[in-house]
This record gives sequence, structure tokens and C-alpha cells, in this order.
Amino acid sequence: MVTQTAAGTLGRARLAVTVAFVAHGLIGSAWVARIPQVKEHLGLSEGGLGVALLGAPAGVVLAVRFAGAIVARWGSRATTMAAGAAAALALVPMGLAGNLGVLIAALLLFGGSLGLMDVAMNAQGVAVERRLDRPIMSGLHGAYSIGTLAAALVGSGLAHLDVPVQVHLSVAAAVLAALVLAGCQGLLDRSADEPPDTAGEDAPPGASPRKAGADAARGARRMLALLGFIGLCSFVGEGAVADWSAVYLRETLDAGAGVAGLAYAGFAVAMTAGRLAGDRVVARYGPVRVLRAGALISALGLGLGLAVGHPAAAIIGFTLFGIGIAPVAPVTFSAAGNLPGVPAARGISRVTAVGYLGLLGGPPVIGFVAQEVGLAGALCVPVALVAAILPSARATATAAR
Repeated sequence: MVTQTAAGTLGRARLAVTVAFVAHGLIGSAWVARIPQVKEHLGLSEGGLGVALLGAPAGVVLAVRFAGAIVARWGSRATTMAAGAAAALALVPMGLAGNLGVLIAALLLFGGSLGLMDVAMNAQGVAVERRLDRPIMSGLHGAYSIGTLAAALVGSGLAHLDVPVQVHLSVAAAVLAALVLAGCQGLLDRSADEPPDTAGEDAPPGASPRKAGADAARGARRMLALLGFIGLCSFVGEGAVADWSAVYLRETLDAGAGVAGLAYAGFAVAMTAGRLAGDRVVARYGPVRVLRAGALISALGLGLGLAVGHPAAAIIGFTLFGIGIAPVAPVTFSAAGNLPGVPAARGISRVTAVGYLGLLGGPPVIGFVAQEVGLAGALCVPVALVAAILPSARATATAAR
């Protein structure tokens, strides 16, 4: 039975981890609308800007690689707050950068801090979810999506009003750093980062502790590999839709510029709505069924939309794709954070690293394939990948812990 004090602690933790996810979305998208002004201020060519933009993903990849060890040393609460504040403050040199080198360095810090915060806050989310004994991860990822949308809208509005980039990003840095440091005070302490103590629970009677431990370790590695594969399948699709959906409608289907943008808009809105409603669905039907149903919806929706070859069908297809993959990342992270004997941050960092590989590497692969078979054929790659989630979804069963 949960005491009133414990319930209050969990309520504050739930609010604090929601703030962390919203803040991550706000910080990550704070400068997106100002990229054209930064490019113009520094006199960068398209190639120069492309080189600069590699800084953030490079920072993410490096940080995620070491995130498990960092969280193990400092705890997910301290790591979330420190990394979030660092990411927010990195907006200042991004706005004040006087040359390409400074911008790249600022983006490395920005991406690395966001990547580290990503792993730590998801570990906190798993810990809170475990103590509440009900799914919350999908709603948390929905809160992140709301943060990205809000930051993009604010940035666009300030750009329209000709507010200087330096002023915008400096004020945003101060406000967002304060939001992280004040709003995340209620996160659970380091005891929440302990792994589930169920390692070896399925060992046969009479098995030695050493053998049971070795079998559990092998099982955990196998499950992490499967979860990483599921994350890869989802993130490749997410990156492909973000970078190629409008191009597909505009150049392949000859849609107008305004209509072409509706493809990604439909996807983004559907994914946000799916995540906000996802916890209730997962609680009712379980993570495995939800992932299988979502994979089926995504594969059939986008596959049929591409087959019809009409702008309206394509927009519907991309929207259904967003609905279907909405629960994949939350359920996969929850499963990785609940593997027996594996600290949540370590499990999540492994899955996140593979997922980011798909998010960052997927769009270029789609481009290379499109050169050979056309963009419609290349977009069948994410269709095939989400279909591959169907036989792999059983690996997410630990999310039900």
C-alpha cells in the first residue's frame, strides 16, 4: 500500500520528469527557426552550414556512448539537471558565434548535452513508471513533442518580428536553464537507478548461481540487441519522413509547396496525439500487442499510400505511419530500462545509440537508394523495417514490469 508521503513524492517526480521532457523538446528546437539568420550572419555556404550541423549529431553520438557510465556515477537526477542546464546555456555561444569553428564547438556541446539528458531523463521516466505501476512513458514522449512544437512556433514568431538572434537565444538559454534546474527538483534520488532485482528468476531449479547469472547476462544482451533493432526500425522511418516526405510529394507527385508540407505535418500531429493517448492503450492491451498493431498500421498505411501515388493518399499514409510508430520509442525505452539485472540508463543508452544511428543515417541511405530506384521505391525501406517489428515485438514484454 502506497503511503500518502510516498504518493506525494511520486506525484512530484511525475511532474518533474514531465518538465524534463518538455524542456528537452524546447531546448532542442529553440534555434531551429533561426538557422537561416545564423547562416546569413556567418556568411556560410550550404556546404559550410552542413558541416556545422554535423556538430550536434556528433555530440549526441559521443554522449550516448558514455551516458550509461555517467548516470551510474552521478545518478539520473543530477545528470538530467546538469545536462539540461548545459544544453540550454549552449544556446548562447550558438547565437553569438562569430565564425564556423565556434558554431561547430557550440553545437558539439549542445548535442552532447541533449544526448546525455535524453538517456538520463528516460531512465528517470522508467523509474517513476515502475513505482507508479502503470505506463507513463508514452505521455512523456508526447510532452517532448509538445515542447518541440512550442519552441518552433516561438522561434518563428520572433524571427518574423526581427528579434535579434543573439537576444532570442540568450534569453531562451536563461529561461530554459532555470526551468530545468527549478522544475526538475522533484526527480527521484539515486536509489531509483538500481536495476530490477529479478535477474535469474526464470532459472531452472537447482541451477548454480553462477550459471544462472551467466544465462541472465546473455539473455539481457540478446534482448538489448532486439530492442535496439526495434528502435532502429522506428527511427529510420522517423528520419525518412522528416527529410523526404515533402520532397516526395513535391517532386514525385508534383504537389504544390503548401500541400507537400502537409505530409510531415500530418505525421508529426499524429505521432504526438498517439503518444499522448498511448499510455492508456499500453495499459489496456500490453506493450507487445500495441507494438504489433502499430507496426501493422504503419506498414500498411504508408505502403498503400505509396502504391496509390496520389498526394492525398500519400498524406494519409504518412499520417497513419505516425500513428503506428508513436508508441515504439516509449515502449522500447521502457523495456530497455526494465531488463532484469541491467541498470536503466545502461539499457536505454544502448538502445538510444542504435536508434540515433537510424535517425541520422537513415535519410542519407534513403537518398542513395532513391538514386537507383526512385524516391517512391526508396520510401519502401521504412515500410519494410516497421513490418520487421512484428516478429520482434516480443522483446518489449519487460515494459510491462
